[in-house]
Amino acid sequence: LEVGGDANDYVGKGLSGGRIIIYPDARSTFVAEDNIIIGNVALYGATSGEAFIRGMAGERFAVRNSGVDTVVEGVGDHGCEYMTGGRVVVLGATGRNFAAGMSGGVAYVLDEEGDFAIRCNAQMVGLEKVDSEEAEQLRLLIKRHADFTKSQKAFKVLALWDDMVPKFVKVMPKDYKRVLQAIRKAEEEGLSGDEALNAAFEANARDVARIGGS
Repeated sequence: LEVGGDANDYVGKGLSGGRIIIYPDARSTFVAEDNIIIGNVALYGATSGEAFIRGMAGERFAVRNSGVDTVVEGVGDHGCEYMTGGRVVVLGATGRNFAAGMSGGVAYVLDEEGDFAIRCNAQMVGLEKVDSEEAEQLRLLIKRHADFTKSQKAFKVLALWDDMVPKFVKVMPKDYKRVLQAIRKAEEEGLSGDEALNAAFEANARDVARIGGS
């Protein structure tokens, strides 16, 4: 689905595959990354697919997203609320209470003003730097955004990539990170597939029980 213009609330609700591309009408004169182009609660409960939004989204962007990869150029309050999977890239500012209840997936926020931490709900997530391996994956996702939407903000980020990477904040759910680390450890020990996954969940359950009893 490709839209040249703005869109209302619930864009991509329940998206379960495919791709959504939204950018301003060709006749518009406003700066896309400084203006809201889609409404509230976009990608609510989405499970798979991808979305590229040239412009800002309203409140509760990607609530309960469990598998969609998306790039947007700013979001309102409560972004990534209760998110359980997927990747969200925000090439701009966020509102308050970002990542409340976020238990899975990962978000990358371009924090050019250096104040994202005060708008993030850190109860269930940690804020990290982007490592070199992730940086390349992030760059490729932003490049797709630039190719599909002709985003001037994306082109600028890509052109100044070495300077921009340190300004991205990675939002990683704490429990999700422990599970990923446990899966990696199980794979290093020779397990694969369901065996690695089961071993990871068992290890995580032991850690949770130990932390709760200490």
